[in-house]
Amino acid sequence: MTRAIAPPIDRIELTPGSAIQINGIDWDGYISLLQQLGDNRATRIAYTQETLEIRMPGQLHETINRLLATIIMTLAEEYGYEFNGLGSMTIDRPDLGKAIEPDSCFYIQNAQSGQGIENSISSSDIPPDLAIEVDIANRSNHKFDIYRSIAIPELWVYQREGKNLAAGGVIKFKQLDNGVYIDVVNSRAFPALTTAQLAQWIEMRRTGTDLTVIRAVRVFCRQ
Repeated sequence: MTRAIAPPIDRIELTPGSAIQINGIDWDGYISLLQQLGDNRATRIAYTQETLEIRMPGQLHETINRLLATIIMTLAEEYGYEFNGLGSMTIDRPDLGKAIEPDSCFYIQNAQSGQGIENSISSSDIPPDLAIEVDIANRSNHKFDIYRSIAIPELWVYQREGKNLAAGGVIKFKQLDNGVYIDVVNSRAFPALTTAQLAQWIEMRRTGTDLTVIRAVRVFCRQ
């Protein structure tokens, strides 16, 4: 559930799976609040139209996020693609008045040596090639405009209604096409991968471990 609040930011306490909004925040106010939040936190932020959303992921959210990230790294390794995973790094675009922290993001086609370590990443740099958004109960549809403005070419979006482990989730590949995200069957970064195949691997995790899924991904890539 999302509700509107007012600062001070240091009084905000979020339970896993919840989110809050702070409205009427200009860019300088956003930067100030982000500094108050600090880097050592588990929350994710999204900022657009002078509204800052702060979300606290729950356990199921992070399980799916880390599983998808592991699958991406395994696919890249098997196909011999260079890649850099930068987690939920903050992507600020002051020129657009927008900012986002994906659940995970990757540079694949645009991976560079030392990216994010020796080479810092600024708002003017090339955006990540692939980002992950996991929806557990709360919808990320309002974030797509931020991703579109920043021009991230591909999104993997996992959506599940509620927190019931027995409830099935839906995985979608969204590809940026002429400034609009369209749903596609095959991944842009990994053309052989379909949403149906990825859904099978996610389902496999319910009765197996991460390693069970990794082994299945390796078999898929080597066939």
